[in-house]
Amino acid sequence: MDQLTQVLIVEGKQDRKKLNKVLANEEEIICTFGTLSAYALDELIDEYMLFDRDVFIFTDTDDSGVKLRKLLNQELSHAENLFIDPKYRQVEDTPEYVIASILQAANFDVNLEYLKGSET
Repeated sequence: MDQLTQVLIVEGKQDRKKLNKVLANEEEIICTFGTLSAYALDELIDEYMLFDRDVFIFTDTDDSGVKLRKLLNQELSHAENLFIDPKYRQVEDTPEYVIASILQAANFDVNLEYLKGSET
């Protein structure tokens, strides 16, 4: 299997859907479906070979997202953290243009139409 070198880790399917909408290219996006146990995290790391890849953590700003980010950072110290403004609370509720800007700043190719948007 030809694996992409980068991987984004998000909490849920709606987060993945939002990122896929904004990204210009196919990227591997892993959903944790909430907080992981230590065992489940080890399995995830092994399955996706996360120690050998560029990992980006993109979780919500609520308690479960902060807890998950902390756990992931303990195991994946090389991971880069991507943050949304706490006013949005959840990745899936963050406007596309904001997501596009965050991803572009992390050197992901984004659909340029989303960089032009703004809140009205």
